[in-house]
Amino acid sequence: MHEGSVLLPTPVRALLTDDPAKILGFAVERFHQGFDVALATLVEIRGGAARTLGSHVVVAADGRFCGYVSGGCVEAAVAAEALLAMEAGQDRAVMFGDGSPFIDIVLPCGGGISIAIHLLRNVTVIEHVLECLGDREAAGLRYAPERQSLEFAEAPPRACWREGKFLTVYRPRTRLVISGQTIEAETVARLAEASGYEVVLPSQDAIHLGLKIDPYTAIVVLHHDLDREAPILSAALMSEGFYIGALGSTRTHRRRVDRLKALGYGDSDMHRIKAPIGVFGPARDSTSLALSVLADIAASRLMAYA
Repeated sequence: MHEGSVLLPTPVRALLTDDPAKILGFAVERFHQGFDVALATLVEIRGGAARTLGSHVVVAADGRFCGYVSGGCVEAAVAAEALLAMEAGQDRAVMFGDGSPFIDIVLPCGGGISIAIHLLRNVTVIEHVLECLGDREAAGLRYAPERQSLEFAEAPPRACWREGKFLTVYRPRTRLVISGQTIEAETVARLAEASGYEVVLPSQDAIHLGLKIDPYTAIVVLHHDLDREAPILSAALMSEGFYIGALGSTRTHRRRVDRLKALGYGDSDMHRIKAPIGVFGPARDSTSLALSVLADIAASRLMAYA
């Protein structure tokens, strides 16, 4: 690839990931290896789009890149634009799809996107974001196009433009607490790990369990015994977890509710418990149940942090 007489590297995908922490980690790694690095951010969507505002592609000066701002159809072009920005030594903005000058690059969804490309002068603020995510805290970045600057910010509710600056939000990955010594629990844990969730299998006494439940945690109770599930369920109801699900039929759940109300829990607590668990049912095998449960958790997280 070249602009004028300047020969630039051919963009090559380095990692297949859309995990923001891994993408930012790639930026830090390549920067410390001595490469110039650009952070490309999806800052506008016109019509439909495959990714959310704030999605990233990170590009190193050797042409290697990772991340997504679309379904995969424009990332190499974004990387090429980032390399041109590095050569010019200036941030730039570029449009693809609807309204774009690149008539040969068409988004399958028929919409359009705008990408802000920022040349990283240092990675301190990105390292700060990664530290927050490691501590399971949300964080934000504030990009000012006029000053070509990137600053750490308190996490906004969602990615957005505010006073001429673009705010991006980063949240910890989903933690899944699974209680149950059953094939269902083992299958949910295996598929959850394959889905990139952080899986916790607590002891049945639930001691210190509350320390592991934060607003980005889902709790799944997979017992066939109401007595054995009680300590975990009580800890879940006293937590900020965004999802609580419990195994059992509608009849079993009525018995569960009666027991919990006898312990002093109210209707608002009962409404937090998804039972029967999952998005479809009844599931007659462990794999179907696991898929149903994980789909329900994913949908609940999207609703909680859309």
